Amino acid sequence: MEAGFLIASPQMRDPNFQRTVVLLVQHNREGALGLVVNRESPVRLGNVVDRLMAVSPTRANRPVLWGGPLERGAGFVLFKGKAPEGWQIRGDLSVSASKERLSALVASGADFHLALGYASWAAGQLDKEFAEGSWLHVDASSDLIFECPIGDRYDRALSRLGVSADNLWMTPINE
Repeated sequence: MEAGFLIASPQMRDPNFQRTVVLLVQHNREGALGLVVNRESPVRLGNVVDRLMAVSPTRANRPVLWGGPLERGAGFVLFKGKAPEGWQIRGDLSVSASKERLSALVASGADFHLALGYASWAAGQLDKEFAEGSWLHVDASSDLIFECPIGDRYDRALSRLGVSADNLWMTPINE
């Protein structure tokens, strides 16, 4: 499975992933890494970057994404453009864990999202969950992240498949 968006089955009951859209950053034989892109954390951008650099008051109040249940102090920047130190997802969408990249984006005034934490799967685990009906997959695109409000991303991602949560039934894992 290539990089893209994983959409949780509407019947997913795992509280970490219920109604989530996960940007699949990396998937190979060793496992998978993803970032939840449709949940806000209680942290604001200013709470994170004020320790590293100055940020305008309007940007300081921007929400930070809850990237997943693991290592909630780990930060990932989602942005339009290319960076040699990160992951090129698709088209102009990239992800980086570099503080220097975050600093450059803040200084330039560019649009970006910061995600704290991540999701990961052991070797073969995501493939098994996908086969069992826990996830759907669609191509990643920057518009879902940068042009769609955070709270609308789940329904918008499902609509790319021509379905809504109300008319889709899958049998996800019971976690």
